[in-house]
Amino acid sequence: MRLIKRDFYLNKLKDVMGTPDIKVITGVRRSGKSKLMESFITYVRDNDVDANIIHINFNLNAYEHLTEYHALNDYIENAYIPEKNNYIFIDEVQMCSGFERAINSLHAYEKYDIYITGSNAFLLSSDLATLFTGRTFEIEVFPFSFAEFMRYFELTDQYSALNRYIREGGMSGSYLYKTPGAKYSYISNVFNTLIVRDIQRKYRIRNMPLMERLCDFLIDNISNQLSTRSAAASFSSEHDKTNDRTISAYIKYLCNAFAFYKVRRYDIQGKRYLASNDKYYLSDHSFKYAKLGTKNADYGRMLENIVAIELLRRGYELYAGVLYKKEIDFVAIKRDEKVYIQVSNSIDDPDTFKREVDPLLRIRDAYPKILLTRTQQEAYQYEGVQIIDVADWLLRD
Repeated sequence: MRLIKRDFYLNKLKDVMGTPDIKVITGVRRSGKSKLMESFITYVRDNDVDANIIHINFNLNAYEHLTEYHALNDYIENAYIPEKNNYIFIDEVQMCSGFERAINSLHAYEKYDIYITGSNAFLLSSDLATLFTGRTFEIEVFPFSFAEFMRYFELTDQYSALNRYIREGGMSGSYLYKTPGAKYSYISNVFNTLIVRDIQRKYRIRNMPLMERLCDFLIDNISNQLSTRSAAASFSSEHDKTNDRTISAYIKYLCNAFAFYKVRRYDIQGKRYLASNDKYYLSDHSFKYAKLGTKNADYGRMLENIVAIELLRRGYELYAGVLYKKEIDFVAIKRDEKVYIQVSNSIDDPDTFKREVDPLLRIRDAYPKILLTRTQQEAYQYEGVQIIDVADWLLRD
């Protein structure tokens, strides 16, 4: 498989190199966490002549004897070299029973620089403070961005490349397969493995048929407002005995495992978060085609999903805006920065253009307002709203 340098994530690791934090690399399955760790190990080896690298990859049978935390701890302690800078790299750490005890003990010595990856369901962001008594620094890895997709395939025409990216997505493991059917079979398998092997094991779910139908329901409704109560009622009407608490719990499990991302709604005028009807986006839009097929492809919603994940990748907090009963796709916030964004596949029709731009024109504050669409031309302004080609925006730093 061809590899590209993922400098965006490598730079994050470089920035925390040598800090006392436990560095935790997270992200959806097959998003490139292990390859990122390997790339960073190469960087450390090339740039620190005093590095002693202790690398354990639990995907390999060679380390099967370390799947109990005492053995793991002893192996690392025996590999320690006092006069060196000692780095610990552990891939799929959850395969070691009691791993958190070994990591906490090793961290307490204050003589190791520690980096770990693990299965999402067993190494949750919400659990890190509980698992590890020391400080943690989380680096979330996403599937390939549009810019990475273009670099991987060495594409130069961004507009035709975007059409291809919408169809193929960012799960780079699928790029090795030559036919759409084989690609989607791989992607579907990644998603099913994520659910069956990780989530089912972690939460001991008994009603997997309900979980699978819920997944299809969420995939079919990406970017739509969703109430757990109405979803539960919908499933109950189809003779699935369930309730909103179960549906809410299952959705939480899926979000914990990075299959979906929840986006809460935000009242722009009242400056408050709304408690109901959240939106959900797939960690990679190709999951939709792999699971439900391409027959009824909705490119507008696919673009919205792509923009949502790109904003999260760039470090924004993401909300769905509400103003005077009008919907704004995204309110993106990063520290003191805020931007309002609408996404549309096309604004060639005047009525569509008016529908998309009108909610942005109603916002009275001075923060940037952007309409992302497929114009295939230079950005321009309409009454203060920036109209930007979505491919151009996705390629911006």
